[in-house]
Amino acid sequence: MSSKKEKMSTSINRRDFIKTSLLAGAGTFLVPKVVLGRSIVRDKVRLGFIGTGLRGQWVMWLTAKRPDVEIAAICDIDEGMIASALKILKDSGKPEPRVYKNGDEDFRNMVANEDLDGVYIATPWEWHHPMSIAAMSNGIHVGTEVPAALTVNDCWDLVNTSESTGKFCMIMENVCYRRDVMAVLNMVRKGLFGELLHLQCGYQHDLRNVKFNDGKQPYGGGVEFGEKGFSEAKWRTLHSVNRNGDLYPTHGVGPVSTMLNINRGNRFVHLTSTATKSRGLHKYIVDQGGTDHPNAQLNFKLGDIVTTVIKCANGETVVVSHDTNSPRPYSLNFRVQGTRGLWMVDNDSIYIDGESPEPNQWEPAQPYLEKYDHPLWKRFEDQATGSGHGGMDFFILRAFIESLKREVPPPIDVYDAVSMSVISPLSEQSIANRSTSVEFPDFTRGKWKTNARIFGLNDEF
Repeated sequence: MSSKKEKMSTSINRRDFIKTSLLAGAGTFLVPKVVLGRSIVRDKVRLGFIGTGLRGQWVMWLTAKRPDVEIAAICDIDEGMIASALKILKDSGKPEPRVYKNGDEDFRNMVANEDLDGVYIATPWEWHHPMSIAAMSNGIHVGTEVPAALTVNDCWDLVNTSESTGKFCMIMENVCYRRDVMAVLNMVRKGLFGELLHLQCGYQHDLRNVKFNDGKQPYGGGVEFGEKGFSEAKWRTLHSVNRNGDLYPTHGVGPVSTMLNINRGNRFVHLTSTATKSRGLHKYIVDQGGTDHPNAQLNFKLGDIVTTVIKCANGETVVVSHDTNSPRPYSLNFRVQGTRGLWMVDNDSIYIDGESPEPNQWEPAQPYLEKYDHPLWKRFEDQATGSGHGGMDFFILRAFIESLKREVPPPIDVYDAVSMSVISPLSEQSIANRSTSVEFPDFTRGKWKTNARIFGLNDEF
């Protein structure tokens, strides 16, 4: 496999050209390339993977099934995860990529030395921002797992770098493509609920086994984390030790944003957040490891349930819940309510005024979900089967790769990435100040008023 230096030593490096050209701000950002009225679609793109843990390996396996993608390089610091990733590629009949594994900062060498069209980032949260910045600064498009950044300043950094380099930063929020969510989006756009008033969402998922994982079982067991932990337990639990806010808002807020046209005719204006006391993780340690276990002496800052209320520029409200440290069934807590009726996910129910059989009585939502099934799902249902998370992973990966091939803006862009992700630091700020209201930055600098909708409108991705 040739490196960038070997491949392009006698020609102008296209990334250097981009970096040294003065782009006129966001107005030149990713203008589609068209020849004789037809968009150019490249035959193949070259990807690099930063992070080859369990999530990275899964997406790599999906990517390796595509003949239009070459996985040219991977980067990680865990020898065991690297070996698993290489086996996936070998078993898929793919050539062995160049491996970067020399310390935490070796990703910088990868994006500087490899001729890549895009990178997929699946690392601990705190690395998403610096890795995205490094890639875009080297002329490479980015697909990053959630959240895209952890601070307000880092969110601005992503926006400014994307605009100045002309390289997109797509947040890989797969729930935006969940089948029922896309059907409801279709209903919203067809006016079934009337004018939207109020939406609810959240991340309600018992992750205690994930946060305390000693590696003896693939997805649970033990009360260890940090250096003694396995996979996500090596880093994720520390956020619950040190932070108090909505740590993981994007799975719920992503779909809600598409329904509310956030950044495209609407925006989040301000929020307030409140947290309960912290009990769940301490109780889990005591129940599993006893009161004498060293981790039983820790004080976790994260409240067991965090509730955030967001006000939108067009008058709607959104309630976002974060609940990962309590025994409970999984739920993203979706509710979509307008002037004509509402849908709620947990009881699989819907009510449409003047259309539902009985006044003020729920009816099953499934017939509506089937009737309003989104065209993307109708077209790609067979290909999405078995791709993970009920088919969502197929769609989010396809959107990323097709955007690269066509050199067009992705359907979930950098403004979406930061408007979703910034909820975390803003919620921390609100909670720390007795649930006071905190303003959202306008990352679009006013362009939200005129930006056109893009998600779910393209019949390809």
